[in-house]
Amino acid sequence: MKGLSRRAWIGSGAAAAAAAARDSLVLGFIYGGPKNDLGYNQAHAEGKQTLRGYPFVNALDEASVPETVAAEESMGNMIFQDGAQAVFATSFGHFDPFTLNVARRNPNVQFFHCGGLWQPARHPQNVGVYFGFIDEVEYLSGMLAGFATRTNKIGFVAAKPIPQVLRNINTFTMGARSVNPNITTKVVFTGDWVLPVREAEASSSLADQGIDVLTGHTGSPRVIVQMAERRGIFANGYQFNQSSMAPRGFLTGAEWHWGTVYGKYAELLRAGKSVSDGSIPRRLTGTLKDGFCRLSPFGPQVSPRARQAVAEASAKIIDGSLQIYRGPIRDNTGQLRIAPGVTLGVTDTELDKMDWLVEGVLGRTRS
Repeated sequence: MKGLSRRAWIGSGAAAAAAAARDSLVLGFIYGGPKNDLGYNQAHAEGKQTLRGYPFVNALDEASVPETVAAEESMGNMIFQDGAQAVFATSFGHFDPFTLNVARRNPNVQFFHCGGLWQPARHPQNVGVYFGFIDEVEYLSGMLAGFATRTNKIGFVAAKPIPQVLRNINTFTMGARSVNPNITTKVVFTGDWVLPVREAEASSSLADQGIDVLTGHTGSPRVIVQMAERRGIFANGYQFNQSSMAPRGFLTGAEWHWGTVYGKYAELLRAGKSVSDGSIPRRLTGTLKDGFCRLSPFGPQVSPRARQAVAEASAKIIDGSLQIYRGPIRDNTGQLRIAPGVTLGVTDTELDKMDWLVEGVLGRTRS
């Protein structure tokens, strides 16, 4: 610092920092829960971490942001204090009205929400939505359950009977029954996304009924997987890799790979693209083929035969020769839901309305 006053040195440092900020792409992320939940939130946090491989990205995040006006405050701080050019809100309840409110006040910032339903007549132009279709991976995960079960009884602990959850229950069951048509899946709905005590009780109750493979769709199925291990039965995960929770009985799981999504957005934003003018897709979605989702690593109990069958089915799904929603498909009341000769791709919007459980599932969508 010889020949340079402290004030001048500080000023030059601030100028350099400002220049670096202008040259970097600042992205903000908010999560509805903790970053170490081994579930939905950690999957997003791990996806954000992959942006470390993009030297032009400065990615920051905040965990456990409530689905209240606090979300607006968090996003606002990222914009005004950190200079975020785009904000990613990952929790369902962050979308309306909180992300929409902040977007209206900041038309030069881009906002992307996981799973939101953007409406052209009501919502700001600087808002986009993204999500993945994990049905195919659930099908493959179900296949391993079908190979592993000895009682032909599978248990599924789910939060709420909404279409996305029902799709996962149904495709998991169809995958299991594709290798063992005698299988039934018993479903228990807990009523909310994070209810650890209720999830543990439901898991234990299912094990008491002779179920020997357990899976679920909750905010984090870690409790379900842990209970399966404690009861000496098999477990399939969801959202994130839960294999560490069940070193003996873990089979695999259907998990998200949000790093693929965030990398796509980073490249588009770096190139000066915008959701406002349509150069970034309003709705960015992907499948197994696109790398938006994947199977968790196989556990030690997965046989070579099962590994080979899943590998072959995965290849057929990717090349399009295996379509999991190919009729005839009936629900568990016997009603024909997909007619013979009819095939629905996993991106078909008709599936977004699903309100039924497939043949082989023991349970109801309404009490």
